[in-house]
Amino acid sequence: MTRSVTSAGARELTAAVNQLRRALRRTVRLDDPTGGRPIAQVEVLQMLRETGAIRLGDLAGRLNLAQSTVSGLVNDLVGAGLVDRSADPRDRRALVLALTADGRAQLTAWDAAHQQRLAVALGSLDPADRERVLGAVPALARLAAALNAAAE
Repeated sequence: MTRSVTSAGARELTAAVNQLRRALRRTVRLDDPTGGRPIAQVEVLQMLRETGAIRLGDLAGRLNLAQSTVSGLVNDLVGAGLVDRSADPRDRRALVLALTADGRAQLTAWDAAHQQRLAVALGSLDPADRERVLGAVPALARLAAALNAAAE
């Protein structure tokens, strides 16, 4: 049976996603190998790992954030030695951003701690719920892509 999307269903989905996002952010603070680095900076590091060297404007676009916001995040990460700015080999007037070895190491530690937190939480669910949650991940990724496409 296919469920239609009602306003109540949309509210339920939004509420559940918001609760999950808040819970993830709250648990990060319990065992944070980054020393309290804001999650927005971790997201920048994750995107740089995914994209490799990238220009600031392109990074902002991929993160769906204003360029000025990403610029501030990147400045802090450069200052911490986690991100490097260098001349774009295709256009020496432009700069590209890339993870440093320290940035990659910090992100690896963050990923390991986050994976452990999720494993514990998922392990607390009954097997049927755990399978439903993990089975929904591809559909949730497609939903996020559809929402991002609609916003462009």
